[in-house]
Amino acid sequence: MMNIHRSLLLAAALTLGTGAALAQGSGEAQQRRQEIDSNAQAVLDELLQQESARNLYGRAVGYAVFTVTKGGFIVSGGGGNGVAVDKGTGQRTYMRMGTAGVGLGIGGQRYSLVMLFETKDRLDKFIAGGWDSRATAEAAAGKEGVSVQSSFFDGVAFYQITEKGLMAQADVSGTKFWVNDELR
Repeated sequence: MMNIHRSLLLAAALTLGTGAALAQGSGEAQQRRQEIDSNAQAVLDELLQQESARNLYGRAVGYAVFTVTKGGFIVSGGGGNGVAVDKGTGQRTYMRMGTAGVGLGIGGQRYSLVMLFETKDRLDKFIAGGWDSRATAEAAAGKEGVSVQSSFFDGVAFYQITEKGLMAQADVSGTKFWVNDELR
């Protein structure tokens, strides 16, 4: 467990290391927030072309959108930046994520991860970092993972969008999300 935690932190640091340099000045931080917002809106627009996703979005109290870069050889790691949005208040929380895992495979991939939150409690726990991605990801990857998700599982719906389009199943096991203090 400690090795996975270290791998997660190392992967996040390597992937996101340039993000800290970009966010040093307030003007640069504002520019970075605008880039994240613009990307999140484009990803959300693409997702909402799916009727089932549109229906869930209409019921969601908030959402989060991340751009993720992931790679590895046997041990994988990755990270990304994104924003969590409370639809009721419009409050935007800029966040980072890091992920690590072990498995067969080699290569890299870039994708967008969208999470829709059914309740304010689930959204708030996610933003506070008190959210366990493993349990939700394992359940969401069951039989229903083959088709585009049409319901919330444990208050969250996941979508992964790659260059090839929408994938209903998102691999978020071993993923940690936290507030990006540099972009507050």
